[in-house]
Amino acid sequence: MRRSPQQNTTVTGPSPGRRGRVPSGLLLSIEARILAVGLLLTLLTVVALSIGWLVNPELAARFAAMTGLNLTVGRAAGMSFGYASGLRHPSVITSSVLVETIQVLVMYPLFVLSWKSVVDVRYMQRLLVGVRRSAEANQSRVARYGMIGLFAFVFLPFWMTGPVVGSVIGFLIGLKARHNLPIVLSATYAAVAIWAVFFEHMNGWLAAYGRYAVFGLVLVVAVAALAHRAVSAWRQKQGRGREPAAIAAGPPRSAQD
Repeated sequence: MRRSPQQNTTVTGPSPGRRGRVPSGLLLSIEARILAVGLLLTLLTVVALSIGWLVNPELAARFAAMTGLNLTVGRAAGMSFGYASGLRHPSVITSSVLVETIQVLVMYPLFVLSWKSVVDVRYMQRLLVGVRRSAEANQSRVARYGMIGLFAFVFLPFWMTGPVVGSVIGFLIGLKARHNLPIVLSATYAAVAIWAVFFEHMNGWLAAYGRYAVFGLVLVVAVAALAHRAVSAWRQKQGRGREPAAIAAGPPRSAQD
């Protein structure tokens, strides 16, 4: 598989003349269809939580908190809170799988469409630039092993990665969506199952310290990791000086669908 050529760092989006109307071919692209599915799942999740809030506010609050932690801190924090709050395996696993699936089905097509200069993502530029930099930092070692490397990258927790970054790496190394997303999502689901077994044992070991002991431990580790990442990013920024940050235009040719 061929990796993408070096790109410039200029933000690109639809040309001024195309603003206000749907770009040609957007609705027929596979990325647009993936995004539509992701947005539909997001809408259904919000509706389900809203109905749950009317029927059982306490239970809905647990799911909402677990979802928020998954999105902001990570899978481990969301799942550990779910178990600590009294939710069982089916609920925690299903919620985690749904949230991570939505993240991939929304962020992956937005990244690809912005790369192809089909959509204007100026309001999400900082987020997508961060995703791209994380992907590029790990691209070479994943590309060495192809699909197996991508699966391992998403599945193994010690690389401190997620399915969104994994899906972007798959795109950058030239995998088409029909190969990329099944690999990323299957690795994600396998990882969620492993985390569920792990937390089940952890809760048993730390039960004497209270039901929120595991969640507290995970939160401390997550905050420490985020602080370390923030400090590292700040040091790198100081070393580089100011430079334009953007999503580069022009997809790898082998990633076209």
